[in-house]
Amino acid sequence: MFPIIPWNIDPVIFMLSATFPIKYYGLLFALGITVAFLTVKKIYQKEGSSVHDLDSLLIYIVLGTVIGARLGHCLFYEPEYFFRHPLEILLPIKKIDGSYQYIGFQGLASHGGTIGVLLAIVFYCMKFQKPLLTVLDRLAIAAPIAGTFIRLGNLMNSEIYGIPTNGTWGFVFLRDDTIPRHPTQLYEAIAYLIIFLILWIIYQKTKILKKSGVIFGIFLILVFSSRFFIEFFKENQVAFENQMAFNMGQLLSLPFVILGLGLLIWRLSSEGNNKNVI
Repeated sequence: MFPIIPWNIDPVIFMLSATFPIKYYGLLFALGITVAFLTVKKIYQKEGSSVHDLDSLLIYIVLGTVIGARLGHCLFYEPEYFFRHPLEILLPIKKIDGSYQYIGFQGLASHGGTIGVLLAIVFYCMKFQKPLLTVLDRLAIAAPIAGTFIRLGNLMNSEIYGIPTNGTWGFVFLRDDTIPRHPTQLYEAIAYLIIFLILWIIYQKTKILKKSGVIFGIFLILVFSSRFFIEFFKENQVAFENQMAFNMGQLLSLPFVILGLGLLIWRLSSEGNNKNVI
């Protein structure tokens, strides 16, 4: 059986200055985006497609991810607080003892990040005249890699962990308590890695990309279904979720699953390849 693992990693790798920490989360976040970007670049090169605009796409994705994830957390989980402290929404600061201090961005919602990325990709495709579903298919293959690194960053932060286990196994996040808990960060990281492998195999072994949008539909179904079920083992992030049959993460996952199912059914039932649709 899984052993009890005491977990007490300092989330700060080193201090760049007296008030500016370099954290594992930020490093892993950047590394995940970089690896995912290089994977997309490899896909484009393999297909003989131009990589000329990929640097611009990366900028759109990074901005969409960070802004969307931050706004998602503020609006979905703590709207009352951030409406009173709007400056803290997009700046990595917090008012402590009457003065603002740098703390980094503490609170990023993956569902908000997904919405932000989708909007950013729509704007990118409009500006550079790219077929939306074709771009989404390629990005969907690599996106779970970024998710894997980000969840490992959450593990290093000892955050978004799970509910207590039966006490004979689990991670003990000593920065908070001494209770063995489900390491849901690892559950998600492993799930996203498996999803990447599934999508990569589908991409390599089938001709499914001739039906643009199918890979993206499968991605939405797999990622957000796994998120929905893992949420059953995760501690609620905010108090109001304790009164809900399904927590906020689950409620926000369902529309993405439905969107993925609808997209998959539409594209598989459509006539011809329609590779450049939308």
